[in-house]
Amino acid sequence: MRSSNPVLSANSLDTFRGEFFPASQSMTIQGATTKTLILLGLCVGTGSMTFAMTHGGNQAAAAPWMMLGLIGSLAFGLATSFKPNWAPITAPLYALAEGLMLGAFSGGFERMYHGIIPQAALATLGTMAAMLFAYKTGLIRATRGFVLGVAAATGGIALMYVGAMVLGMFGIHLPMLYRPTLLGIGISVAIVIVASLNLIIDFSTIQQAAEQGAPKYFEWYTAFGLMVTLVWLYIEMVRLLSLIAMSSRND
Repeated sequence: MRSSNPVLSANSLDTFRGEFFPASQSMTIQGATTKTLILLGLCVGTGSMTFAMTHGGNQAAAAPWMMLGLIGSLAFGLATSFKPNWAPITAPLYALAEGLMLGAFSGGFERMYHGIIPQAALATLGTMAAMLFAYKTGLIRATRGFVLGVAAATGGIALMYVGAMVLGMFGIHLPMLYRPTLLGIGISVAIVIVASLNLIIDFSTIQQAAEQGAPKYFEWYTAFGLMVTLVWLYIEMVRLLSLIAMSSRND
């Protein structure tokens, strides 16, 4: 099974194929679930600090922490992606760094649009629960066609964001991505849907890894991969809700 998540890819499963690990040294779905909760807890822990700073209006104090989080999450994220066996150490460090960045990000939006962050957090958790239910009951199956379609859509979104960033460097902005128009909100909704569907593929990849007897460190690695998708989904939820809030103010 190939995931559109660059972390939970088919290549990552190739790192242990053909090897046998005793039950005590093999990954379990319950273990991956526990590790995911630990990573989320670490993220929320550091995020609460920078959130309080930014939401309280002390952006100057939060700025270096946010930059540290940005650099750290990128460094530890890449390290975990290329060295899955490092995940028991690098995945928690990634979560701590990601929390610093997300906390400052969230505090700024909550300051502008009161109540938006609790809504985005609940929407993210609710979407994950709904996708898990759909996967477990077979309502949505991670077939080859489904995976290829979601991967193509995810790649297209990534190219769009990279293109927008490059154009922004030259003073060219794409208003359809940032203005609270019907088109802008529609694009944001579509991106949230694609991010949500990535969870289905992540769940399937995690289950496959456990069934194939992946080594114990894969619990941390797959938890990290799932968290990457959840962070993306959360950020897109915040962006969507902020566009809706701006649209309401304009009305």
